[in-house]
Amino acid sequence: MKLTLSTCEVRSWRASDVDSLVTHANNRNIWLNLRDRFPHPYTKRDAREFIRAMHHQTPETAFAIAVNDEAVGGIGFVLNADVERVSAEIGYWLGEPFWGRGITTEALVAVTRHAIEAHELTRVYALPFEGNMASCRVLEKAGYVLEARLRRSAIKDGRIVDQLQYAFIAPM
Repeated sequence: MKLTLSTCEVRSWRASDVDSLVTHANNRNIWLNLRDRFPHPYTKRDAREFIRAMHHQTPETAFAIAVNDEAVGGIGFVLNADVERVSAEIGYWLGEPFWGRGITTEALVAVTRHAIEAHELTRVYALPFEGNMASCRVLEKAGYVLEARLRRSAIKDGRIVDQLQYAFIAPM
């Protein structure tokens, strides 16, 4: 998959992305706002295993965010099953040198649209941690609406935290 946007490109992961993935993902400030399955420290082995897994993923739902053809972040969604099969959870991260440029917002808008159209979804949602105000702003700028505070619903870095539930509802 490849989406060419004004600030970045959202594309499939490549084997050649290993070094840039390690450069940008090996950052505690990024890890603090992601699920624990995102490792820290982030090693070349982690990058190779992740990219290998992404090449076997069907359907493809995880993508690189690239600037000047360098993978500087990631964005993807998890399709729900059973009665929730019309919904997906979306997540993303961006290398710290690229924060504050509108890149994540533009990628989020494009991938949300792609997910809805490609998988006939009615809803895409995200669950940022309560302290991640930058992500909340990105979600709001992308048209997501705060629906709920999930009190004491997660543990990160040894602390129990709230998650905020944001959702984008597809037009009927």
